[in-house]
Amino acid sequence: MQKKDVRNTNREELEAFFKEANEPSFRINQLLEWIWEKGAHGFHDMSNLPLSLRTKLSEAFEFRAIAVNDYQKSEDGTIKNAVLLHDGNVVESVLIPTEKRTTACVSSQVGCSLDCHFCATALLKRMRNLNPDEIFDQVVSIDRQSKEQFNRPLSNIVFMGMGEPLLNYQNVIDAIDKITSPKGLNISPKRITVSTVGLPKMIKKLADDGVKFNLAVSLHSAIDEKRSSIMPINRVNPLTDLLESLQYWYKVTARKVTFEYVVWKGLNDDLEDILALKEFCKRVPSKVNLIEYNAIGDSRFEQADSRVLDEYQRILGREGIVAKIRRSRGKDIDAACGQLANKNSLNT
Repeated sequence: MQKKDVRNTNREELEAFFKEANEPSFRINQLLEWIWEKGAHGFHDMSNLPLSLRTKLSEAFEFRAIAVNDYQKSEDGTIKNAVLLHDGNVVESVLIPTEKRTTACVSSQVGCSLDCHFCATALLKRMRNLNPDEIFDQVVSIDRQSKEQFNRPLSNIVFMGMGEPLLNYQNVIDAIDKITSPKGLNISPKRITVSTVGLPKMIKKLADDGVKFNLAVSLHSAIDEKRSSIMPINRVNPLTDLLESLQYWYKVTARKVTFEYVVWKGLNDDLEDILALKEFCKRVPSKVNLIEYNAIGDSRFEQADSRVLDEYQRILGREGIVAKIRRSRGKDIDAACGQLANKNSLNT
């Protein structure tokens, strides 16, 4: 019989196992502390558990832990990891260091099903969702990497890696619960951002579920026709529906949304585009990250002139809308926004 992953075992199942094994129930808390607070990947590490119990646990359960067997380091310090999963699939995670913070960019799915034309991950078919422990492990490994490479712990987490987080809703929520719990990594939810293409029903669910982390939306155009041409999801979830869900988000949470907005030459780089974004932002409290395009080998998309980003920033700022220009990190190793596609991963 195949062993079950102990980290995908709920407390009721553990209680039943400990009762059948004639082990005291207080040992469950010790086990969970090793798993979620200390990030253990084997029962042999659990020194305060009796050897007999560790043997029983190893006979009944296993750890399907990730392995970071390959990574690349950019000239700017950014590190891209090839994350090997227990079933042989590979996703990518990224460590992004700056002077003030160290950010983990983590994946939530193997591949993606949304076919955003400018995103390298869209070239991969969606294989499966990541489990909560696989998401958790990415954060633990990047925290360890940050301490080793930069002598400081991880400070921020963004769900901007491979996949659409809101199409793996419960696993992402469960992972964040473990990451933010005092009995887990105890990272403040204020330092976590979940980025989505904009799924109105799921955005409302986030609000109703009372999440405490930040929300970002990959917008890229506030004109339906243009957005639909590069993001097919907009055909079934148009901007009117997205806006209504974001207004609901703000009404319930009182927290601004961040719009991620890549600017391309000849696509969304004229005054009409800027004014459309300005009007969209005025209808929901928000801020904007203006992002340089990172090439993925598609001739349809070309980075806009830097003066266009400056004009976006000027016109939005005139209306009191905070807009920051984000210079890409890790472009030389295909680790920048939109470039994660396992180009140099273990399964190639």
